[in-house]
Amino acid sequence: MAEIRFDNQVAIVTGAGGGLGRQHALELARRGAKVVVNDLGGSMDGSGGSSDAALKVVAEIEALGGEAIANGSSVTDDAGVARMVADAMDRWGRIDILIANAGVLRDKSFTKMEIADFEFVLNVHLLGTVKPVKAVWEIMRAQNYGRIIVTTSSSGLYGNFGQTNYGAAKLGLVGFMNTLKIEGQKNNIHVNAISPVAGTRMTENLMPPEIVAKLAPEAVTPGVVFLCSEEAPTGVILTAGAGAFAIARIVETEGVYLSGADLTVEGIRDHWSQIADESGEKAYVTGGEQTQKFFRKMAEA
Repeated sequence: MAEIRFDNQVAIVTGAGGGLGRQHALELARRGAKVVVNDLGGSMDGSGGSSDAALKVVAEIEALGGEAIANGSSVTDDAGVARMVADAMDRWGRIDILIANAGVLRDKSFTKMEIADFEFVLNVHLLGTVKPVKAVWEIMRAQNYGRIIVTTSSSGLYGNFGQTNYGAAKLGLVGFMNTLKIEGQKNNIHVNAISPVAGTRMTENLMPPEIVAKLAPEAVTPGVVFLCSEEAPTGVILTAGAGAFAIARIVETEGVYLSGADLTVEGIRDHWSQIADESGEKAYVTGGEQTQKFFRKMAEA
């Protein structure tokens, strides 16, 4: 099988100063991509900032014989995001790949969490993905080509204690992806999500050291880089960790149609086992498909 290459392609990787983002940037560069290494250089909770981390990754890429530039913009800053995209266009004239990886944690139980902590995490993860995507969208449409990877999490898909802010943002990105996959299809823009489990600065205090050691970021990156390729699907949630890969889907049961005397609160109670029956459940591609099911069940009744 031919090697997957990215020669003459340009990639932006946010949060690429360490952990997963660094590995994504290095692997793309090894395979020929020119890379914008974006990293604010702040602490895990988003405070502070320095370009040192991004510059070190650029140096690593250059040592491999690749091309890269550093960018220290915050993904939540409109002017900074515009500058990041302008830097790529001024240097190389196109943008083929965006990996939205930047993130922060401010974990607390919901009882103890301040609204400011909720808003900050939501801004970095959700709007900090939306803004770079918006900035590259028209470029990719004009090229009739683009590959965008958003970073979701099991916290959003399934929940984790102390991460209401993080989980809300991460599942929000799945909703964002689900519409972009539709809007991007006619211009060959594929949009996918990665749900990684990796031992990084953001997770090292959440798991035992021996587990963190086994969850190397390098074991996630092959999945991400495949989603950057011409052969990538679109609208997929790829879960990855320790070399294991799987697809996560939102599914809906076939359910029941209720009318007349059954269309009551008690009717819901009495038909609950049928409503929740997992046999025949389906993952829909668009919201319209779900609506069609409702009309079908009404017609059948």
